[in-house]
Amino acid sequence: MNSLSEQILSELRHLLSEMSDGGSVGPSVYDTARALQFHGNAAGRQDAYAWLIAQQQADGGWGSADFPLFRHAPTWAALLALQCADPLPGAADAVQAAIRFLERQPDPYAHAVPEDAPIGAELILPQLCGEAASLLGGVAFPRHRALLPLRQACLVKLRAVATFPSGHPLLHSWEAWGTSPTTACPDDDGSIGISPAATAAWRAHAVTQGSTPQVGRADAYLQAASRATRSGIEGVVPNVWPINVFELCWSLYTLHLAGLFAHPVLAEAVRVIVAQLDARLGVRGLGPALHFAADADDTAVALCVLRLAGRDPAVDALRHFEIGELFVTFPGERNASVSTNIHALHALRLLGKPATGTSAYVEANRNAHGLWDNEKWHVSWLYPTAHAVAALAQGKPQWRDDRALAALLQAQRDDGGWGAGRASTFEETAYALFALYVMDGSEEPTGRRRIAQAVAHALEWMLARHAHALPQTPLWIGKELYCPTRVVRVAELAGLWLALRWGRRVLAEGAGAAP
Repeated sequence: MNSLSEQILSELRHLLSEMSDGGSVGPSVYDTARALQFHGNAAGRQDAYAWLIAQQQADGGWGSADFPLFRHAPTWAALLALQCADPLPGAADAVQAAIRFLERQPDPYAHAVPEDAPIGAELILPQLCGEAASLLGGVAFPRHRALLPLRQACLVKLRAVATFPSGHPLLHSWEAWGTSPTTACPDDDGSIGISPAATAAWRAHAVTQGSTPQVGRADAYLQAASRATRSGIEGVVPNVWPINVFELCWSLYTLHLAGLFAHPVLAEAVRVIVAQLDARLGVRGLGPALHFAADADDTAVALCVLRLAGRDPAVDALRHFEIGELFVTFPGERNASVSTNIHALHALRLLGKPATGTSAYVEANRNAHGLWDNEKWHVSWLYPTAHAVAALAQGKPQWRDDRALAALLQAQRDDGGWGAGRASTFEETAYALFALYVMDGSEEPTGRRRIAQAVAHALEWMLARHAHALPQTPLWIGKELYCPTRVVRVAELAGLWLALRWGRRVLAEGAGAAP
């Protein structure tokens, strides 16, 4: 057991020390398909097309059948890319299977827009649908009618702006609305809105206008983004990149949730990252990447991390996003984010600032079981639940929530893990353990024994799987579901470390004591 704990700490230290390369993000079907279509030369990207075809599910769609809302963008995009690559082996069959899939699919946007719709859905899905209609004629596709007025309203606003500043949030979906390269300029990393799809689209337009130096920067960005997927396939790109603020903030925040933030083995790596965040945090806050617009979520988590490290950051950076007693992730967002307000609450409490309204909002957004499941940045209820428990308990040593605890224990699967889909995942099981770690601290002996039993069961499941290279299930909400690989791996390892420590303490004390 000791040697495994040491291995975990060693891998965590290694992961933290690697976080200067822009971030690690798993490959994206949507962005890869869009980039392939805009690239145009199928012969030069055969491996990427083969990868795209290999991601198609047995039912003809792309993306997880557990989360159907997030399958439309990758399926439309893959269909369009493969339709243009017909001579390639398997492309024609994949297109026919995708058409049958889309004809069968209910349209979640027929009458209304779901609260947890993917990023940019109002711009992206009608655009893809229109492209498919012109290519494929009278096929009975879902038409996403509820999105059309939203797209038209967005386009009116977009057309009123000649050039968007580098890093503007709307640039992230430039591929769905941009027609002239003069409306955007690559940032210092060469990206349009930290989006491979947007950058590939912009590049295709710019090539026709002879913008050679900037096209070269976009090419270099797309190559670097492809390397970030660790796929080894040229042309396979992630959903978002770089994430050189988000990756740092969430990794250290996760260490805190597991009681690892101040561990001496990680101290130097944590110190380096804290110094970087401290230097980067300005009066306007931080975004997911250095050259992208600031948002309340990244700013709040950065404030949490800095305060946990003993710094005294100014809360003013977060106040920019406050409207009444709520925090918006970006100005003008379609609907408020529960986890953004959870993180804002945690930051305010750590900084000793009043947060009555934010706390009330977080409490009011529970479901009937006392958990949090209406989240717009992560598809699993376990992510906002773990973070909400930590935020609500911050500074309140006697805080208890028997209803949430009962629901969390009830949700554990027979195999010992947790998961919002059909199977348990390592990431989600770690989130459950983070929540139980907080709850255990104020429980009565009977409750602590129940928690200890759940943790022991989870540990068995984790030990049987931690050494294997499991596919990392995409659970994070972007234009489709994606996986920020290092962030997820830090969560997995931190959860396993916590369960190991817990198990040893329980054995030593004969009761459900927390680590």
